[in-house]
Amino acid sequence: MIAGVDERSRIVITGIGLASPNGNNLAEFRESLLAGRSGVRPYEIRYVGKTVAGVCGFDELRYQKRKDLRRGTRAGSVGIYCANEALLDSGIDWANVDKSAVGIYIGVTEHGNVETENEIYELKGFDYDTQFWSHHHNPRTVANNPAGEISLGLGITGPHYTIGAACAAGNAGIIQGAQMLRLGECDVALAGGVSESIHTFGIFASFKSQGALASHADAQRASRPFDVDRNGIVVAEGGCIYVLERYADAKRRGARIHGEIAGYAMNSDASDFVLPNAERQAQCVAKALERAGLNADQVDIVSTHATGTASGDEQECAALRRVFGDSPRTSFNNAKSFIGHTMGAAGALELAGNLPAFSDKVCHATINVDQLDPECALAGLVINEPREQKQVDVILNNSFGMLGINSVVIVKRI
Repeated sequence: MIAGVDERSRIVITGIGLASPNGNNLAEFRESLLAGRSGVRPYEIRYVGKTVAGVCGFDELRYQKRKDLRRGTRAGSVGIYCANEALLDSGIDWANVDKSAVGIYIGVTEHGNVETENEIYELKGFDYDTQFWSHHHNPRTVANNPAGEISLGLGITGPHYTIGAACAAGNAGIIQGAQMLRLGECDVALAGGVSESIHTFGIFASFKSQGALASHADAQRASRPFDVDRNGIVVAEGGCIYVLERYADAKRRGARIHGEIAGYAMNSDASDFVLPNAERQAQCVAKALERAGLNADQVDIVSTHATGTASGDEQECAALRRVFGDSPRTSFNNAKSFIGHTMGAAGALELAGNLPAFSDKVCHATINVDQLDPECALAGLVINEPREQKQVDVILNNSFGMLGINSVVIVKRI
């Protein structure tokens, strides 16, 4: 538990629901990670043309009707699917849960771009006559939309909101959920992150203009963090939502526990719009370890944020060397090499892919590393093939974002 935290405030993960480009539940996702199976595929979007992306294939109609899909958003649909799956996984007696005591805390990179772009595109066909503008525009584009759609879909009357934290948002959602439980603002938290980013041409165009949009003749090899020939980000959609509860409540109902939130931290670079800052990232990792009451040599797996950009990967590796040194004791891996960058969902989704290691003691690899960049040569980096571990008791999850926002979550086996 977090150092100094009262026993009654211990927070645990009791449910996981996810949608990823290579799996629509934790078992499928984990199987793909261990098998080296990528979910990146060829993709085409207006104005940008042919590119690659991580595309989800979950059953949209499992928890929604077609009318709901037409009225709502892709991010909302991802969130509703993940939230329902997480509740099922938790085994909680949902019918008898006080819905006013459930909080929804969803990390997002951005929201509303997809809907605005689509509506402007359609309005062009009516000579920009705004009488044809969708009356659904406002509820679709408000920042709280994904969390609000979950609230509507599940009849939750407790607090709901989104946390805008760029690509650190998935971790930020988890942190917010844990904090609200400790404050007594809710008894159950649905926390994590979602992304619909592949449906907006703007994000592809912007990364392309930066020279940061990945390309490769083989789509499944386009996302290749740490490789000397990496050339940018693969944009992906997805989501991951956790059921968080106080340990005492989970224990009382005999819940299966995926792990305990042992520590977390967030800070800011305050140095550049897009370029990362290794010193600030290292400080964020160190603060999370301090709050967890852990030393660096007690961490078994570090899930890296590495996006496949030259400076991003190098700066993170520099930060990790500051904290962990050159000891091979800790293993380092990366899930973006399999699914691309799921933006607001990245922190939550990538953490989920590692949690089964508490049971199977295997660290999944980073794939597509043909020639390791010497600047990224961490001593414990797991490349191309999974690594069996003697033990996995502590997992540290990095997630960083534009405008210099950094987040770290640490989970321990219980």
